[in-house]
Amino acid sequence: MSDALDKAEKALSEAETNTAAVQLATMAMELAKLATQQQAQAPTQACQHEPPKQRRSSGEWIGIACAVCVGSIGLAFASLALAILGGVAAMVAIVLRDMWRDMQRKGR
Repeated sequence: MSDALDKAEKALSEAETNTAAVQLATMAMELAKLATQQQAQAPTQACQHEPPKQRRSSGEWIGIACAVCVGSIGLAFASLALAILGGVAAMVAIVLRDMWRDMQRKGR
């Protein structure tokens, strides 16, 4: 009798295991069907309008302001350097002209 009882318990546990496995397989199949349906529906619902433009954050505006300030300071220094270079070139031209005149007077 205990042998039959053992066989019955073993069959019951296998049936429970098989039932759980079948339930898991059924759930997996249902999930796969849902995923396939969602993938099939996704292309038909394509977006027809452009996404809204994202606004700049305050950090980006601060970065832009700093870049403009640095650029303007660089431009100011470059302008100052050109002004000095022009003044030096004018002085050299005046000195060379005077030297040329002196050489011309002494040569006569």
